[in-house]
Amino acid sequence: RRLTGPSLIFDEPGSILDVSCTPDEADRLIPVWANHVARILEALDWPSARFASLKLRGGVSLAFSASIDALYAASEINEWAWAASAFELGELTEEPDFNEAVEAIRASAGEEANDELMWLIDEAAAHGKTLLWDDDFVSVGLGRGSKTWSVREIPDAFDWDEFHDVPIGIVTGTNGKTTSVRFAFHILRVAGQNVGLSSTDWIAVNDKVLDRGDWSGPGGARAVLRETDVDVAILETARGGLLRRGLGVTRADAALITNISEDHLGDFGSEDLDELLAVKWIVSRAVEESGRLILNAEDELSRAKSHDYSGDLVWFSLDPDNDTILSHTRNGGLAFVLVGDELVKIEGATREAICRSDEIPITLGGAARHNVANALAAAALTWCLGASLTDIRSGLITMVQDENPGRCNLYDVDGYKVLIDFAHNPAAMSALFDMARAIPAKRRALCFGQAGDRTDDLIRELARDAWAIGLDNVIVSELAAYHRGREHGDVFGIIRDELLECGAADSQIQHFEEEMESFMAALDWARPGDLVILLALGGAAAIQEQLKAMGAK
Repeated sequence: RRLTGPSLIFDEPGSILDVSCTPDEADRLIPVWANHVARILEALDWPSARFASLKLRGGVSLAFSASIDALYAASEINEWAWAASAFELGELTEEPDFNEAVEAIRASAGEEANDELMWLIDEAAAHGKTLLWDDDFVSVGLGRGSKTWSVREIPDAFDWDEFHDVPIGIVTGTNGKTTSVRFAFHILRVAGQNVGLSSTDWIAVNDKVLDRGDWSGPGGARAVLRETDVDVAILETARGGLLRRGLGVTRADAALITNISEDHLGDFGSEDLDELLAVKWIVSRAVEESGRLILNAEDELSRAKSHDYSGDLVWFSLDPDNDTILSHTRNGGLAFVLVGDELVKIEGATREAICRSDEIPITLGGAARHNVANALAAAALTWCLGASLTDIRSGLITMVQDENPGRCNLYDVDGYKVLIDFAHNPAAMSALFDMARAIPAKRRALCFGQAGDRTDDLIRELARDAWAIGLDNVIVSELAAYHRGREHGDVFGIIRDELLECGAADSQIQHFEEEMESFMAALDWARPGDLVILLALGGAAAIQEQLKAMGAK
């Protein structure tokens, strides 16, 4: 893969090769691979490269640095070096041809080379200006202070004084990213800013959606930061983009890590929580010298990792007596904390109230405590981006659930309630179940499914936790698109068996193929005073349209 930004392995561009192997195999492979890369670089007369390797639970990542106008050629080198290494180590029977590889890579490198682009990069650095590049475009400055050109049509001269940056906030973590991003976006809009947003749902400037889809990688960040009406940018940054390409920017004003919990574990580079933390922690490098890192004081992994961090920290917590909060603020540090039912900014001995938790609509009167935490996180982020406490308060208390679709949405339909959330990992589901338990109801029904790449133990744990909130009806969706290696009915079988173990009767368990079928069955079952809970794994949009058509409020 091509690394285009700061990554797990280093901060510069390059090519990275991920190899699934044992630790002993990695020890044998690393020097052999390095020798083959060095051999071909010497034959090509390339500039000296930095070599790096990183052992992971699933194998090893092998990388070397390269000029940005030679990354495709660098990846060809890495592919050849792998084949040559595999032959030397007895894994391939045919040796790849060295001279043939050199000639092919020399030709492709010549086609890829871009002297004008490299000149512009040097000039921007000399003038202290931010530059963003990709395959097709290069830009100098950010947002309102930027200009963009084709990488093959770069002007010969510039007025460097016309370029400047805009504030950037980065948001990552396991749960709460999207809601925190939407909170921050809304607060900054209330403050009168033109806000650029890249997220798992879309890229947008203010209310104008530029493109829908998952834009939480570096491509989405660059697209937003090249929009010339953007005053401030909020960049949702997911694990996948960080692993595949690296971080989209090298500098930001604030970075938020919401929490670290089980999600996507088992993938290369994030096989356990420590590896997942290392991936998310990449964002800290963008703010270590130029901004502030915002962390969850209740997240054990973040607290431990923070001891090695040299930059400026800001903490948030639902617990005012949290030891990290108390120690940090005693030393003059900044924290955003829930004190009683009030969100409070604490800096040293100074306390300033922002608003009450029950004034924030999407906390549902304070019952959705995970959204209170998301509000605190967004308050910290936007404060670090220059918003006033007045604007933060206005933003929090005017953020309604229609601006946070699929996240903890509560509807009233003919006297019964419907709670919808995109909860898809244990921590998110636990938060949703806590909230569902706090909503008064005569009877409760749960519609949900689970992806086949979850372990049997995790699926059973989910079923137990769900039953514990006091369910009267469970409707399981098959969701064939999420089988992910399992046979049809496997996940339902595990859930059903666990529910029966918990005391459910056969008559309380139903099974449908599609999410919408399960949902409509639950609505047919519901009566005034009941609560229907839907975990919208396949997406909440169609469900919400159905509710609107039914006149749900």
